[in-house]
Amino acid sequence: MKKKAALGLGTALAVAFAGGLVFAETPRTQADYQADPAAMIEAYAHVEVASVSDALEQTLHQKRYMSHRMQAIFPTKFAGFAVTVKMEKHEGGTSADSAGMLAAIDSGKPGSVYVMTVEDGADIAGMGGLMGTAMFARGFKGAVIDGGVRDLPQLKRIGFPVYSLGPVPSTSVGHYRFAGSNIAIVCDGVTVNPGDVIAADQDGVVVVPRARAAEILVAAEKLDNTEHSTLPFIEKFRSIQEAVAQFGRI
Repeated sequence: MKKKAALGLGTALAVAFAGGLVFAETPRTQADYQADPAAMIEAYAHVEVASVSDALEQTLHQKRYMSHRMQAIFPTKFAGFAVTVKMEKHEGGTSADSAGMLAAIDSGKPGSVYVMTVEDGADIAGMGGLMGTAMFARGFKGAVIDGGVRDLPQLKRIGFPVYSLGPVPSTSVGHYRFAGSNIAIVCDGVTVNPGDVIAADQDGVVVVPRARAAEILVAAEKLDNTEHSTLPFIEKFRSIQEAVAQFGRI
């Protein structure tokens, strides 16, 4: 029987289930994560984004996930702190008008996630291979672009993950100008502040307010643990109704 254990940080313990042992780890507390942001981000990189989304809705009563339009260029999973960039329409400019979006990369710290909004930019590439290569070289975890992306062969070659509204061959140069970085932006309908936690996997992208990130993570880990305990129960007893009654998770 295939068993799936939730990933976490802490002291290992064995949990007896269905005649076997499922090895899990004692979850860290909210205070632990608040004191260790690096461990918190590492844990966010393992917890399922669907569980984070549920925890956000249950705790904050907010929907803080991006829509189905935001798609990855290849299957991926990452988490990091947001570096935000805003681009606005401006016809007839030069490449100098985009200098700020490049400076945001060069000033970004390892572990960052580049989050850009391009005004009405579904058919405009907000970034491509050059920017992605720079982010990769600087240790960024990924990018989330409310706009298009191009140069997919290069991005896939280096394995740099990007979520966007889709691939397009166009350029923003001459059509857009930099309107600010590390400011509050709205990316695919979700407000993103600099330093917010961005978590992404094959289910999509969620944004966690930095001030509540440790609290949300603990709640998400609990949801993950419940779901991962439910799966072998379903496989053994072949009943989703009994599983939901037993574990209360769907």
